[in-house]
Parts: sequence; C-alpha cells; structure tokens
Amino acid sequence: MNNDAYLNSRRKFVKQTATLAGAMMAAPLLSNANFFSGSDDAIKIVLIGCGGRGTGAAMQALMSKQNVQLVAMADAFRDNLDRCLNNLIKTAESSGNKAIKDRITVPEERKFTGFDAYLKAIPLADVVILATPPGFRPIHFDEAIKQNKHVFMEKPVATDPAGVQKVLATAAIAKQKKLNVVVGLQRRYQNSYRELFKRKDEIGDIVSMQAWWNNDGVWVRPRKPEQTEMEYQMRNWYYFVWLCGDHITEQHIHNLDVINWFKEGYPVKAQGMGGRQVRKGKDNGEIFDHHYVEFEYADGSLLNSQCRHIPGTMSRVDELLVGAKGRIRCGAGRITDAKGNTIYQFDRKTENNPYQTEHDELFAAIAKGEYKFADAENGAKSSMTSILGRMATYSGQVIEWDKALNSGLDLHPKVYDFAATPPVLPNADGFYPVAIPGVTKYS
Repeated sequence: MNNDAYLNSRRKFVKQTATLAGAMMAAPLLSNANFFSGSDDAIKIVLIGCGGRGTGAAMQALMSKQNVQLVAMADAFRDNLDRCLNNLIKTAESSGNKAIKDRITVPEERKFTGFDAYLKAIPLADVVILATPPGFRPIHFDEAIKQNKHVFMEKPVATDPAGVQKVLATAAIAKQKKLNVVVGLQRRYQNSYRELFKRKDEIGDIVSMQAWWNNDGVWVRPRKPEQTEMEYQMRNWYYFVWLCGDHITEQHIHNLDVINWFKEGYPVKAQGMGGRQVRKGKDNGEIFDHHYVEFEYADGSLLNSQCRHIPGTMSRVDELLVGAKGRIRCGAGRITDAKGNTIYQFDRKTENNPYQTEHDELFAAIAKGEYKFADAENGAKSSMTSILGRMATYSGQVIEWDKALNSGLDLHPKVYDFAATPPVLPNADGFYPVAIPGVTKYS
C-alpha cells in the first residue's frame, strides 16, 4: 500500500475511534473467547462521567478478557446517566454475547447524580473510570486514590496549573500504594507508535518536531431558558476553560504527549498566537478556535504545534520528528533516512485498537495482582504542556514552565452547586470575556 493510502486508512481509524461511535464500534469483536480468563472474582468498576467517552471507556472495560462488572454509575445529570446505561445495554444486546449484558449490574440504588455523585460511587469500586469534563479530574482522582482504587482516567487530567499540581501529588501517593493508573493517551498503547518509539534512535538526536490537530471542531449545546448559569456551562462544557481547558488541552494533548514521549522530556517554555475567527457566538463561550505554539525543550529543540477548529479547512492529525539522521512520520508509521529513503514501515495489518488495548492491559494487570501502570505523572505533565501553550497564546508572551506550573493559577469555582456562580460570567449581551493577546496577563 502506498503512503497516501496508508494515511487515508489511518485517518479513518482515528476519526472512528475518537468518537462514541468509534468507541462502541467494537461490538462485532465480542466473542465468547474474550471473557472470564484469570480470577473468578469479579473486578468491580464504577463509571464517573457518563458522556460519550465515558460510555466508550465503560464498554471497553467490559470487553476486556477479565471478569469485569459495572456496578455503579455517577454523573452530574440523570439524563446523561440513563442514556449511557441504555447505550451500553443496547450495544451488549446487539453483540449477540449475553456475557456482556450480564456484566452490567447497575440497579436504581447504584445510580448517583449531582456534583457529589462520585463520593457515593467510588466506595463500591475496585477500579474507577474517570470520564467527566476534565476540570473535575484532579478532585475525582484524589478521592479514588484516597479510597485505594485503581484508576482509568481520560485525558487531560487537569485544566489549570493548580490542578496539575494536585494530580502530581496524588500520582506520587498512587505509586506508594502501588495502585495502577492508566491515562487515556492511547497512542502510548498503539502498536504503530510503540514500534516507532522502539526505533527512534535510528534517526539520531531529535532536533525538531511538528504536531497537528486541525479539523472542523466539535458540538455546541445551546442554552435553555430553564438552566442556571452553572448548569448551562456544565452542559456546554467544551467552551469554558475551567471545564475543558480549550481544545489545545482537551484534544491536542494527544499530539503533544507523543512529542514529550519521544523526546523523553517536557518543554521549558513556550510562545505562540491564537484567536477566534468563527467561534463568535454566545454559545461559543471563551475558548479560541486556533492556536499556534512554539515549544522549546531543554536541549534547545523546538516543537511547532498547531491546532484548529474551523470548518472547511484542511484536516490533519499527526506528528513529525526530525532527527540528525532521519525522520519519524508518526501518522504514516514510517521512518526515513536523511535522504528520504524508507528504512522502516509499520505493517498496518498489525495495527490494534489502542482504546481497547489500554483497558485490556490495565485489567489484565489488576486480575493478576500486578502493579504495572503509573501513567498519571506523564498525563499531568502533558496536560501542563498544553496549558503552557494556552497561556502563551492567550497572553502573547513567553511563558516559562516552572513559573507557570508554580503560579497557583486556579480557574475553578469555590462552590460546586447548580445554584452557585461559575468562575466566568457573560456580559449583559450574553457574551463571555475572551483572552486578548497583549492584554491578558499571567503574573
């Protein structure tokens, strides 16, 4: 297969698996051989956050080869929880494998809603799946580790430096307790990326990098008259920085994490630019629709990073690493020498579904009583990388890693309640304040 065909195939794979449909599409893979190896004791999971990604993560946990049982669910909203549970049951039924449906045991008394729902669900678990809007990840992760639970949590793991610091502190405790933690940065569990990482020394020292997440954008959930301001922001969470982190954090973190992984380090500073060209409506909250960031690493190498949510523009989700002796083209699964000759090509026939693999490997370790996964620190530092980039584009200034991480910047409300005041409010015309480079400051 030529390179263009390979890229087209991979783009289809990424697009499918990055959506709920992609998360649920694995139903045809369900076979009786997939289940109930290892211990006869059920591994009890609870799901915290019942949106699309939570639904997909729960199904992937249920699809693992271990004896996994979903015993409780929690979400801020009951309609989200009900929709998630119905989708899980329908997917299980459509698979033709009764074992899946039998592993979903969530009676009414184990359905929890509200801001404190996680506190009621976590005690029932062996493993907690954290898939709420990412602004809540630090407090939910902290509670899960306090209660000695293994964790699968979606990326990003924080939306501000204070949250990153909290996750780093909790990650250290998780290591001490030998609690497995997997973060949903699934490229680290993808065969093609793992093979490229094994061979990265073939290109010599990595001296330059590029990363892209450019596409049309995501959903918008318009305000309803009966909603409080807090409920509206919770429903339309993608457009509020305290909940989402902006798309550079919520989405582009995947590509930034790949660069950090291959560089085996994190940037020391960043500068960049960004703004809003099409996200100008009242329901577009406060986030940008494009970011361009130059990240500098400790060895002086530069990562040029771009992410864009503008319909009708070129789509590209990929990473490129340039070394002294060649290049790694991650999307193509290809390594070339300095003259462009291919020296390694990944066989796409051996590609896996990394969304499934991260659960397979996590639950296999837990079933065997093994401590193997400590992803939280990497997840926190790659989250911080994206936050560093956002601070650079919002301010138009050079932002240093250490100063940003230790800034104490905390975007979150003091009180979590649907009647409480969120940290950002609209003006009299219904529009939210938006960062202005050159005006927005980070002391």
